[in-house]
Formats: sequence, C-alpha cells, structure tokens
Amino acid sequence: MPARRLVPAVTAAVALLALTAALPHSAAHAAETQIYVAPGGNDSNPGTISQPLRSIQRAVDLAQPGATIHLRAGTYAPTTNIRLNKSGTASQPLTLRAYAGERAVIDGESMPHTPAPVGASIPRAERGAIHIEGEYWRITGLEIANGPYGVFGVDTSHNVFDRLTTRNNYESGLHLQGASADNQILNLDSHGNRDPRKNGESADGLAIKEGSGTGNVVRGARLWNNSDDGFDAWEFLTPIRIENSLAWGNGYNRWNLPDYTGDGNGFKLGGGGDTDPPAAHVTRNSMAWDNSAGGFIDNANPGALVADHCTAWRNGGTGFDFADADGTLTANLAVTNRTNVSLGSQSGGSGNSWNLGGTWSFASTDPSSLTGPRRADGSLPPSTFLRPANGTDVGARF
Repeated sequence: MPARRLVPAVTAAVALLALTAALPHSAAHAAETQIYVAPGGNDSNPGTISQPLRSIQRAVDLAQPGATIHLRAGTYAPTTNIRLNKSGTASQPLTLRAYAGERAVIDGESMPHTPAPVGASIPRAERGAIHIEGEYWRITGLEIANGPYGVFGVDTSHNVFDRLTTRNNYESGLHLQGASADNQILNLDSHGNRDPRKNGESADGLAIKEGSGTGNVVRGARLWNNSDDGFDAWEFLTPIRIENSLAWGNGYNRWNLPDYTGDGNGFKLGGGGDTDPPAAHVTRNSMAWDNSAGGFIDNANPGALVADHCTAWRNGGTGFDFADADGTLTANLAVTNRTNVSLGSQSGGSGNSWNLGGTWSFASTDPSSLTGPRRADGSLPPSTFLRPANGTDVGARF
C-alpha cells in the first residue's frame, strides 16, 4: 500500500514535537513562567523549585515576558553585575523577587569598582549590582549590598521597585537617570551608601537625576546615613512626586574618607549644573531630621516646587530652603534647625509653622517607631514622632 501523505497541520505538529525534544531541558524551560534560583543550585538544572538554577543572570537570560524569577534564601555573590536589559510588557511584566518569606541578599563585593580608585569613573554598563535598562520589571523584596551602586537604571521606564533594601554600596543605593518614566519606588530602605572614589560627594540613598520622564513616584522611602544626600533630583527636568518618606543622618563622614565632600541634605529637590533647570517636584507628608545640611532644599531650582505637610527638625542647615524656587509651601513644620526657613520672593504658602508663629513641642522625639521594623506589607507603622503636641494640623504624620 502506498504511504499516506500527512496533512500540513499534522506535519507541522510533528516537526514542533521533534524540535522541542531536541532542545536542551534548560532552553525548553525558557518558556516557563516560574523560575527558581538558589545559592546551592546549578545552571544545568531546569530552574524548578526542586532543581533551581544557581545564577541570577542565567534566570534573567531564560525569562520571557510574564515570568517570575524567585530567589531562594541566602547570599548571592556574583563577580559581574546582573543586567536586566530585556523588557516585559504592560500586561506581562518580568518579576525578580525574593521567594515568599525568605531573605535573599545580592552581595556585590566581588564585582569590579568596589570600590573604584579615587577620581576613577565606572563604565555605564558596570554600574549597579543590578543594572537595568529594560522596562516593565517588578523587583521586590531583595537586599542589595556592597555593589558599584546598588540598583542603577538608565533609560528605563514602567518599573516597580518594591520593598528593597540597598545598603553599604560604593555609590548611590538606587539611582535612575536618562529617559526614565513611570517608575514606582515603594517602601525602599537605603542606608550606609558611600563613594570613596568621589570622597563622599555623590552617594545618595536614592537618586533620580540627570534626565527626564513623567510619572516617577517615591512612596514610603527611608533614606539614612548616606554620604551625600538622602534623596537627590539633581538636573532631573520632570516633576517627581515624593510621599510619606523619611531622610535622616545623611552627610556625615562615617567612613573616615579623606577630603570629605558629602553634601548632607535630606531631600535635594532638583537644580544643579550651570543653568539650574526648573522642575516642579512635589513632596508631601515627609520628614527630614538630623542631616548635616538642609532638610528640604531647592538647590537653586527655580521651578514650581510644592512642599505640603512636611517636617524639618534639627538639621544642620536650613529646614526649608526655597530661596530660588517658585515654591508653594503649605502646613509644613520647621523646628530647631540652624535656620528654619529661607524663602525667596517667588515662594509663598500658608499654614506653616513660621506663618502661625509661637513655640512648638512634640508628642514624641523618639524616632524608633519609624526607624524600626516595617509592617508585613512594607508600610511604616503609626507613630507620634514629631507630631505637634498641641494637635495642630501642621507637619508630617505617620
């Protein structure tokens, strides 16, 4: 009997099965949506929960839009940085996260430039223990330490950075620049970051600077004990919204760096360069205290800054320095700073402590409720820290 011809659909199916069977198991796994990595894993494994991969970069290389990369508990110490150069989509973002309930630490101490020599530069692609140029990423629950920057992103948009800890890095803890828009930075803890190569001049807790892009939001950040500023928006040209955030203890030389040049502001709201470009950043319900310099400063930004229900306490410089801004300040509280407020002719507002006059005392001057553990969802617990004892609706409240 003559052989029967396969119809085209059957022929295609047979060819697909043959191709899939010929693929290495790890390559076939690239289409999976859940990829697991563990310090004791192996990159020849399929990346399942029982047979995890070892390297985070291998998981990133395999992931396709919609995939979630789970990092099991332990310390990951790659010798080169992790590069997120691919993108998810709005409906299928890529996710890199700590496995539920576990602590995953990315330690960049063995990467290049940790630290770089004094005066040296770091090639752009090598900045960040996590370096991101892709879009539509969700990075959640990780601890990033000792890197050449903690997280560094350039020309990257539509990302969520959620419940990260960036500590003791050799540049800023989390840094975005370039054409970067619609990024959400939620419940970030960033502390102890310093830059020996610049004598402390540029290591901020969080920096969104030297670029532009609408829709960037910072919410629930705690930025402390960094060599330069808590938050820095130097030369970022598009409004950034900052809410419910704290900055303290920045700008002190805790590392005995020579010729120390750290600025030490809580929130540096734009400005910079030769032209000091205007940008209308908004800061609401946030606190700055015990910074070596200012609390909330315009840094010569002439834009329409907004500060609403913020508190500056015991800073070494000016609590609210809006001397160059076209600023609107409403219901802010400044107490026991070297200078409480400095406003230029363009800035005004109402309901601030300096408008109301009188003396101010607090329900509590103990910050431990806000500087201690977060709640399970990453939010900050309720606190009476720096709340006016007389109950007046002025300053930040948590």
